[in-house]
Amino acid sequence: MASNTLVSRRRVPGQRRAGRRAADQGRQRTLISSAQLARPRGKAVYWIVFALVIILFTVAFLGPLYWMVTGGLKTTQEAVQSPPTAFPASVHTENYSRAWTVMDLSRLLFNTLYYAFGALAFQLVLDVTAAYSLSRLRPVFGKAILGMMLATLMIPATVLVVPQYLTVLDVPIVQRNLLNSPWVIWLPSVTNAFNIFLLKRFFDSIPGELLDAAAIDGASPLRTLRSVVLPISRPILGVVSIFAIVGVWKDFLWPMLTLPDPGKQTLNVGIYSLASGVPENVLIAALTIASVPTLLIFLLFQRNIMSGLTAGGLKG
Repeated sequence: MASNTLVSRRRVPGQRRAGRRAADQGRQRTLISSAQLARPRGKAVYWIVFALVIILFTVAFLGPLYWMVTGGLKTTQEAVQSPPTAFPASVHTENYSRAWTVMDLSRLLFNTLYYAFGALAFQLVLDVTAAYSLSRLRPVFGKAILGMMLATLMIPATVLVVPQYLTVLDVPIVQRNLLNSPWVIWLPSVTNAFNIFLLKRFFDSIPGELLDAAAIDGASPLRTLRSVVLPISRPILGVVSIFAIVGVWKDFLWPMLTLPDPGKQTLNVGIYSLASGVPENVLIAALTIASVPTLLIFLLFQRNIMSGLTAGGLKG
């Protein structure tokens, strides 16, 4: 009898916690209560509103892509007519092959990939080491340095164009002009405070026991970074890599100012430079081709992007 009483007393706290959770769930506030949603009219209104919202957002996001793809399949007259046609009267797929040859997209694509992967290499080396030192090595004035880095995110990018241009025009100390060189794209891309913050937040979430065990085994901080930290940091490294490539790929103002040589221009700047002598439908086809790589990156790695952004947010 005493044992049964003891068992029942042990179950009481668990039952109380379950009861509190059920009560909290019952008190959750929503726009539509569960009682209204159970009614046929409430359920019909809910699904109608839900469908309208999904359709609205789908049209808002996919509508411009649809006009761009179909615009490259139209004739020149149909592409510029007003009001525009929803569907091409006749499909002209040769516009895409013409855009590839006339605008020399293969050269522009190679230049952009070269700049993008060079920027990626510098960011992975320098941003990772900076974030690791701020997270684990704890340098003097580390918090102040991180705060100043994050403060630069509040400055509009266009405000920094003039001082950055004057800097690369005549680099201090070395007295070098970096215009029309890959360094003019690579060096400014390294100073990415957002990527350093993402990496630091992930490194902060790594259990200290792993790093302590590596230190006990005699591993130096650099060896610990290479053998322990980097292998478990693949999600956040994937996110930083995608941000680095897309950042160079979509940039327009800075390459236009610093790469005036037509043979060294990026994809966006090259298309803009040749736009004046190209029909509108061929230009739209070229813009579609330029947009395909970034869309493929997102579609293929969207799960990695979300997992990397949320990695390190919780410690457990």
